[in-house]
Amino acid sequence: MFTHKLSLAAFISAFVFAHAASAQVARYGFGTPATPDELAKYFSIPADGRGLPSGSGNAKKGAELYALACAACHGEKLEGNPAKGIGGDKLLGGRGSLATKTPVKTVESYWPYATTLFDYVKRAMPFNAPGSLSDDDIYSLVAYILSEAKIIKPTEIMDAKTLPAVAMPNKDGFVPDPRPEVELYR
Repeated sequence: MFTHKLSLAAFISAFVFAHAASAQVARYGFGTPATPDELAKYFSIPADGRGLPSGSGNAKKGAELYALACAACHGEKLEGNPAKGIGGDKLLGGRGSLATKTPVKTVESYWPYATTLFDYVKRAMPFNAPGSLSDDDIYSLVAYILSEAKIIKPTEIMDAKTLPAVAMPNKDGFVPDPRPEVELYR
């Protein structure tokens, strides 16, 4: 008897859920499907660079942009600005500090992939106007930050081909994620 009641309850729940789902589609009937370009804003750039946009940038242009859009929060020399209450993180230094009692997490000490830097700047910076930078601006800012960290030469051009090839100082500082569902997203 218990099994019968449980099966009946499961059937009723499934019927109500299915009916409600179909009613919602017909009831609202507005909007349009998201385009691939609209959806692209919500997906991260993986380490191999798939999805990086066209464009390019260099450290010289990046230094000019940094002074205008980034230095107020991250400091004139990428040293961070938390003492002034603005809270911009330090971007340089800290190599070899992660296993110490005073780790310093920066682009050069912590981030394993240069593509992560591009992705983060594209989505979240500048703090007061995220998403307002052009792809060329982002490549330039990334080139500037990486060159100031002595990860690339100041003359190197960053683009969809060169950025994923940058060897970050902490590229081997992480272990593979053993969760099987991670494979679903590759």
